[in-house]
Amino acid sequence: MSHPSRRTVLRASLAASGGGLLSSCTGSAGDARSGPQGYGSRRTFVPDGPRGYVDPSGPEVLAAERARGSGRVRTYRITAAEASLDLGGRTVRTWAYDEAVPGPLVRASAGEVLDLTLANRLPALTTLHSHGIRLRCDMDGVPGLTQPPVRPGTDFRYRFTVAHPGTYLLHSHVGMQSDRALYAPLVVDDPREPLAYDAEWIVVLDDWLDGVEGSTPDEVMGRLRPGGAMAPGHGAMGAERPGRGSGGAPSDRPATGRETAGPSRVLHRSRSRMLHGRAGHVAYPHYLINGRLPENPSVFRCRPGDRIRVRIINAGAETAFRVALGDHTMTVTHTDGYPVRPKETDALLVGMAERYDVLVTAGDGVFPLAAQPEGKRGRALAVLRTGRRTRALPPVGARPDELDGRTVPARRLVPDDSVALDDREPDREMRIRITGGMEDFDWGFDHQAYSPQRRRPVRAGERVRLTLINATDMWHPMHLHGHTFSLTGLDGAGARKDTAVVLPHRKLVVDLDADNPGLWMLHCHNLYHSESGMMTVLGYRR
Repeated sequence: MSHPSRRTVLRASLAASGGGLLSSCTGSAGDARSGPQGYGSRRTFVPDGPRGYVDPSGPEVLAAERARGSGRVRTYRITAAEASLDLGGRTVRTWAYDEAVPGPLVRASAGEVLDLTLANRLPALTTLHSHGIRLRCDMDGVPGLTQPPVRPGTDFRYRFTVAHPGTYLLHSHVGMQSDRALYAPLVVDDPREPLAYDAEWIVVLDDWLDGVEGSTPDEVMGRLRPGGAMAPGHGAMGAERPGRGSGGAPSDRPATGRETAGPSRVLHRSRSRMLHGRAGHVAYPHYLINGRLPENPSVFRCRPGDRIRVRIINAGAETAFRVALGDHTMTVTHTDGYPVRPKETDALLVGMAERYDVLVTAGDGVFPLAAQPEGKRGRALAVLRTGRRTRALPPVGARPDELDGRTVPARRLVPDDSVALDDREPDREMRIRITGGMEDFDWGFDHQAYSPQRRRPVRAGERVRLTLINATDMWHPMHLHGHTFSLTGLDGAGARKDTAVVLPHRKLVVDLDADNPGLWMLHCHNLYHSESGMMTVLGYRR
């Protein structure tokens, strides 16, 4: 996705709503077309579960939202529907936002209110999750926990204040849907942006199989599980693909996991030194940057010497990417939306749903931006082109030397002083074991599969130390909704993140402030793991 300079972007952003994706959103009171209390609906969603916990639309949630303030309203409408997409020479039938991959860029400034209507025109239930945003709980998009799923033919209005600038991600949080094209970049600009740069390049990475030789994510999931059983995640809750009842009306019957007869995509040999073992389970036929295959890559154009802010987003479902720009050094400035002390590197390892912002000074020529799927065959490619001279694009198999150069892990990044957690002893310590294995594909926490009724209690105002102990032979990118946490292990607090990698037979220790009341999911962002049951809930006690 190529974008103009920051100055041009900000001028366009301040030009307010109007054409294109921006439109007003309406919803009738008390139906599935509206969001929760306060935004056009008389009803609120209360999930099943034990008493004594804050409800997603409870008074504590509303008070936290009021404290975030409310600025100018940015209004968007996104339609989820079946679509035929051109990946750059190959057309696939899939599900997408606004018939594009990635979906449309959603943009606001910190302190503004995002008013986003999801129009569901899929033959399935769906939701929309704003990954990484510290938002009000009833806008989090988790079916059965923070809202009922959005039924086919209806709309849902998500409205919340975006308090912190950064690079984020929108995606479906139902079943295997985000392994299709149901994702889009979300950028929150800083009205007092301290970085100086001439241009912005949004880079969205993805692993792709949907619609290729009959493959679907559900079918691949069925092959991974013994006997093709459906997973105990959102899909098994009946929120993935309605069947057809009498008269063709949607029902909540989940998919079987074996809807097509595509080739086996099960990856049997996948080793990665950087990930300390097996890299993944799925052999994807394609890897994309900004929705394009390497044979016909997207091209970003600027002038030699321009300072470029590159926002790197891994929207993949099951693949970590090692990313480098040929003949360039990158300076890391942010991870998961939060600033860090600038750190030079040749390459970055980006796990699923992680985001990194880097600065590069463009050379004169044509340069490959390569994303190597870690431990897998294939490559994703985009191109940086500067100057006016006509030069050939890099070859499809271009592999910059920088991919084998310095790689700075997140644990070595130091938070900017403006976002570093203060030095404080934890009020609560929580230990969770990551369990399961590849043979039975029974991923979970503490040997238990996900249940929205099972809560891990915290209280507002606490400093919580969370220790994730990986007792498996696989790496896991762990994501916490509605919060950021600080990595520990450095001298003082580590980088602020919302998604972090736990290597096999290692542990990850993070500190977080319980400052956003609600019911919040903690899960592995390997979609095939989470939909097998590797999800749990942090619940605020009343």
